[in-house]
Amino acid sequence: MKNPSIVPILVALAVSGMAQTSSPGAATSSPTKSIGLFAYPKNQQNADQQLKDETECYSSAKQQTGVDPQAPPPAAPSAEEQKAAQEQAAKQAAGSTPKGGAVKGSAKGAAGGAAIGAIAGDAGTGAAVGATAGAVRGRRQQKKAQKEAGQQAAQQTAQAQQQSQAQAQGEHQGALDTFKRAFSACMDARGYSVK
Repeated sequence: MKNPSIVPILVALAVSGMAQTSSPGAATSSPTKSIGLFAYPKNQQNADQQLKDETECYSSAKQQTGVDPQAPPPAAPSAEEQKAAQEQAAKQAAGSTPKGGAVKGSAKGAAGGAAIGAIAGDAGTGAAVGATAGAVRGRRQQKKAQKEAGQQAAQQTAQAQQQSQAQAQGEHQGALDTFKRAFSACMDARGYSVK
């Protein structure tokens, strides 16, 4: 005795297999659709002729323009690569700020402290206290300047990365547009409306 629940499954499999074998052209993808265009025959060309024309025009446009629309667009640097470049720029900028903030601050502080100490009657102690305070202030100013330079360099690097990526994407899109014009011209010459 046959199992009645298996019969519908077998029928579905058989119909599915017939559908796949009955239209061999359906498995082949349209070059026109792969580049985001649509082609309509003006002269009653059949599906096989249209696929042949599309394939030949695709190859012709690829050869004429040197553009492969199936090639991936230029890859953007990863977030880690971008961050590393920004950190490197910040380090370089911080390292290139003038050194000697503590020494300069110490000298200015000593001069001011000596003047105040002279008024108070002890120029040497005033100079020593002024030198220490000046050195601390000078170091703070230097660190602040280094931090600001690093932040500015990181920002500039991020902007340069964005501009570079936008330019690369623009160039890629321009190349695809050129390819599409060449493809459309070929298809138009063969009697198709392409949009």
